[in-house]
Amino acid sequence: MSGPLSGIRVIDVTEVISGPLATMILADQGADVVKVEPPKYGDESRQLANYRAGMAALYLNCNHGKRSIGINLKTEEGLELMYELVRGADVFAQNWRPGAAERLRVAEADLRKINPRIVYASIAGYGDAGPYASRRGYDPIFQSLTGYVAAQMNPEIPIPDLVRNAVVDKATSYALAQGITAALLARERGADGQHVKISMLDAGLAFFWPDGMLRHSLIGEDVQNYSVPGERYQLMPTSDGQIVMWTSTSAQIHGSLRAVGRDDLADAPRHRGKESLEEANQVERAEALRDGLVAMTTEEAYGRLIEHEVAAAPVLSHADVLVDPQITHNGTVLEATHPVYGRYRRARPAVQFSGTPAPDAPAAALYGDHTEEILDELGCSTERKEALRAKSVVA
Repeated sequence: MSGPLSGIRVIDVTEVISGPLATMILADQGADVVKVEPPKYGDESRQLANYRAGMAALYLNCNHGKRSIGINLKTEEGLELMYELVRGADVFAQNWRPGAAERLRVAEADLRKINPRIVYASIAGYGDAGPYASRRGYDPIFQSLTGYVAAQMNPEIPIPDLVRNAVVDKATSYALAQGITAALLARERGADGQHVKISMLDAGLAFFWPDGMLRHSLIGEDVQNYSVPGERYQLMPTSDGQIVMWTSTSAQIHGSLRAVGRDDLADAPRHRGKESLEEANQVERAEALRDGLVAMTTEEAYGRLIEHEVAAAPVLSHADVLVDPQITHNGTVLEATHPVYGRYRRARPAVQFSGTPAPDAPAAALYGDHTEEILDELGCSTERKEALRAKSVVA
């Protein structure tokens, strides 16, 4: 496989989303990712959400491009296999709770003895230490602790709500993938292998901070223009649904008024310059926009807003996303057929490389799909492979 990370081998023992998505990004960029899964059932995400013929959609979406081997790390033989894999690896990634790697004897100190140049990547929920370190942590918990829930406030229904997908898990994944490649670059420039640490709590807050914590960035009582752009996100009702729009300039504000047939307000002096900021004038525009949009269908409103160069979009259903003209033009959604679990879709990697493009990654592997292949690469004899299987060390 080509790609900018061609020649890099990653040993991945992570599960569910935060770790697997990070290592899948590396696989998409050409790394050889060996997914080492626990015995019997493999990665926990294989049992979650919807699945067919041995493949769960959540596993599918976070693990394409990887090779799968099942190893029981709680056996001496399994541990030795892991050490053999690590000897030829560049990266080891885990997202166990604090202390688990030490108990399994695959902590950084253990693996550094085997491969001093290894980049050891670990994900913790809250951090290695501290008052919450031993607690279980999941995406909605981190959303609550880092401000996302408080920010999901529709003015019409002032009740905070969750972001209903694993936004903190995914923020952690992208941050970790970037951190691993940075550590690999540093190593190429002469640095030693190092430990790349990330906590979901920290990643979640860092991802939220740039716009979510504007009111808490400048400290003091003399801050001017005390507004938060996110509070001006507009989800507006139409006669048959809703439409999202964004007006950040005077031209866009006036364009939105013209879109609903209110040229009189768009041309009025009170809606220009400093006078336009007066509360009564803002209320007048908001009411005119609301009344105008609710008299139109979503299709009519969308067309009129785009005609007047106002950023707008209908609220697409998930099925509509798959056939959106721009998404279709970009080729963002890929479709293929696996010989066992059948037809599937996945999103194309967002980052595209002009000079070192990687081919489309192979489909997500069934549990233990590559055990034989990986054992052969380690030089295991037929007798040793048979012995490992007889003791349920590998799957």
